[in-house]
Amino acid sequence: MSLAPPSAAPRRQLTLFDSTCLIVGIIIGAGIYRSSPEIAQLTPSVAWLMGLWLLGGALSLIGALCYAELATAYPKEGGDYVYLTRAMGRRVGFLFAWCQLWIVRPGSIGAMAYAFAEFANRIWPRAEGQSAGYVLVAYAAGSIIVMTAINIAGVREGKWTQNVLTTAKVLGLAAIVAIGLLSAGPAAPTPEPPATPSNFTLSDFGMAMIFVLFVFGGWNEMAYVGAELRNPRKNILRTLLIGTLAVTAIYLLVNLAFVHALGLDGARCPTAAADVLKLGIGPWADQAISLLICISALGAINGQIFTGSRIYYAFGTEHRLYAWLGRWNPRLGTPVCSLLIQGAITLALAVWFGLGHEGFESMVKFTTPGFWFFLTLVGASLIVLRKREPDVERPYRVPGYPVTPILFCLSSIFMVYAGLDYAVTNRSWEAFWSIAILLVGVAMSFHDPRPRREDHG
Repeated sequence: MSLAPPSAAPRRQLTLFDSTCLIVGIIIGAGIYRSSPEIAQLTPSVAWLMGLWLLGGALSLIGALCYAELATAYPKEGGDYVYLTRAMGRRVGFLFAWCQLWIVRPGSIGAMAYAFAEFANRIWPRAEGQSAGYVLVAYAAGSIIVMTAINIAGVREGKWTQNVLTTAKVLGLAAIVAIGLLSAGPAAPTPEPPATPSNFTLSDFGMAMIFVLFVFGGWNEMAYVGAELRNPRKNILRTLLIGTLAVTAIYLLVNLAFVHALGLDGARCPTAAADVLKLGIGPWADQAISLLICISALGAINGQIFTGSRIYYAFGTEHRLYAWLGRWNPRLGTPVCSLLIQGAITLALAVWFGLGHEGFESMVKFTTPGFWFFLTLVGASLIVLRKREPDVERPYRVPGYPVTPILFCLSSIFMVYAGLDYAVTNRSWEAFWSIAILLVGVAMSFHDPRPRREDHG
């Protein structure tokens, strides 16, 4: 049963271009600049490096195909929340929304906010000495507040901000690719070690894939805005395919540009992107790459704020105690209450993790277990709903069923294992905090009165 007023509801106003910008803008954050050198450090050769990025793109594409079936069959606001609730019940849906509200969404937005803060401080330095942590927190908090305010103002404001930021970041990456591929290459390339398994352990592979799939994260975000997409039967599949394939191509080209211009050793340097730009624009490269990373981070923040609020809106329409989250503001045309509570929790966690800790890394560790656990359940829900609701019209059916969703589930389970193994080995308290918060959600799910009548349609 929907508890929101019937006159206040999402409208289908997102075009194919809007939704593609949403996906590409969320996926391409600061991760490509921060994580690419770390991935290169873990690989013994260019072939391994390109293979890892191709594997990341292939796994993301498999996931996108699974989501395409679910999203076209159930084109509603909330995405994963809708699928998990129908397949596994109200409590699992409740836990997903709880995890998104308190763990995954604040952690993901907060991580990008700290990436923005780090590079904004390079453009306009203000963090020095003992005050450095407070200044970075202020930069991060400011980005969260401004992007939340834009999305409260209206869907049009949110989507146009996303379109502009995504276009700018893609053009910036195109410049890096052009300069890198057109350069003469390193003067004295260092011979690469042989591409043999002995140079590349299973532990190296696992850690590299954590970084790769983190950088690919966000391809599933379009499912959360299914009720706002025009012609969802066609555009959901198109958006998922175009977005995922475009990002895969961009990542491959960027890494090829790094290797071509700098060699494998140069691509392993944390300043690889700036080093490539220096070949084209000289001393302005550091400022240019800092600006480009700030734009990329803001695009990811804006997109995640936009999509995340739709999860809590869908959750509020079906859970009586949280009905205030399910109100769609008729004047602004946005879920204002959901945006406000999401912004408040994200700000609180960003300040907590930012003072005395490494904001970006801490928030990534905080999100890992919950994110991949529920992604595994979404893959399983595809199989459950095929059997439980065979009469539901499915405009698109995932090819290779049931192998495709099983591969998706297995890759997600591996990421859960890798994240927990890292947490135990390195005593990562952030991951344990997220598990504790999820356990609180389990208790809260038992105090969740049902609506007076259910709507299973």
